[in-house]
Amino acid sequence: MPQADQLIHARWIIPVEPAREVLTDHSLVIREGRIVAILPTLMAKRDFTAPAEVTLPQHALLPGLVNAHCHAAMSLLRGIADDLPLKTWLEEHIWPAEARWADREFVRDGSRLAAAEMLRGGTTCFNDMYFFPDETAAAAAEAGIRAVVGMIVIGFPTAWARSTREYLANGQAVHDRYRSHPLIKTTFAPHAPYTVDDAALAEIATLAEELDVPIHMHIHETAHEVAEALAAHGERPLARLDRLGLLSHRMAAVHMTQLTDPEIARIAETGLSVVHCPESNLKLASGFCPLGRLLAAGINCALGTDGAASNNDLDMLGEMRTAALLAKAVASDPCAAPAHEVLKMATLNGARALGLDADIGSLTAGKSADIVAFNLGDLRAQPVYDPISQIVYAGHRDQVTDVWVAGRRVVREGVLQTINEYELGETAQRWRDKIAGG
Repeated sequence: MPQADQLIHARWIIPVEPAREVLTDHSLVIREGRIVAILPTLMAKRDFTAPAEVTLPQHALLPGLVNAHCHAAMSLLRGIADDLPLKTWLEEHIWPAEARWADREFVRDGSRLAAAEMLRGGTTCFNDMYFFPDETAAAAAEAGIRAVVGMIVIGFPTAWARSTREYLANGQAVHDRYRSHPLIKTTFAPHAPYTVDDAALAEIATLAEELDVPIHMHIHETAHEVAEALAAHGERPLARLDRLGLLSHRMAAVHMTQLTDPEIARIAETGLSVVHCPESNLKLASGFCPLGRLLAAGINCALGTDGAASNNDLDMLGEMRTAALLAKAVASDPCAAPAHEVLKMATLNGARALGLDADIGSLTAGKSADIVAFNLGDLRAQPVYDPISQIVYAGHRDQVTDVWVAGRRVVREGVLQTINEYELGETAQRWRDKIAGG
């Protein structure tokens, strides 16, 4: 009889590929961290043995969620500057706080806090943009969560680098250090069109091709950003990036609340991915990403939380529900962004935006065993007619009971296995006291 490492039996399996499919009374067969088969449970028990078997008779298994845009370390700034416009929030509160506090220790501790929150909520991979990406990478690897860490470039000195040349050199050193790591990848992360000059952007476009890595950038986040670009450069940010050679399948464009029909057509033509961050956009009143029009154009749309300083959580289940509901209101169409499409945005589309869709994003034989077990057995979830709809429209992250990354069970029955929650809580409190004390 064939030997597996683990068998996971569940009431439902939601593979994401093919769309809308829900398998009832099926099992995942896992060997060496990868899915080798998805079978009816009776057949899996008949055909395979494994030293570890998990039976989840009230659960749905789905792919690990992919948070396609966040600033993990900013979890330590959660709630310090709420209810302010983006420009005021960023320039008068966040940047000064970062200038004072964002050192290696801050990034390491903030990234550990973020990793704990994300794993507990079913996120198994996150795409990050922040200073000291090597510290974020180390924290993620220790926690057992996948991370794509940004080789950030921004047009002013910080504790991470003093010049464009130093930003690029430091980022590439992180890339070289983690190029063979099973959980850590890298992406170029120029902050935004208004903080990075043409020369740096053109060089990033060239380096991304040479290193075969994606590019991750805030673009068209607000109407003010677009208006200032027109005044300063005589062209909209997206047109400027196009002229500089950045619009391609490598680009993950974050926010994108200000788009014309010709711009949407150009996005579809180039293969660029859009990362929608609905809750952060709502909180900062940045505008509405035209999700329904983007999906109708065939554009790959993913979901991100943004940072906990502007959201104020890293809850991808909440992000799915908000994205689905907001899209319907913006489009005046209740059929816009249906539940199965939003789940795909939070899984396979996010993986595709990061260039990881061959390995994660769906429960498919041959892919990594990045899995979330979602409890649909309690009264809040009753009755269950459609597990996908139930998760997207009525799911909460406290219904996530178990999480696997590359076959490793990093959350077991609601308890983190790789992070000491008590010690992490004390660390967060120390930072609160330090930052609040000024």
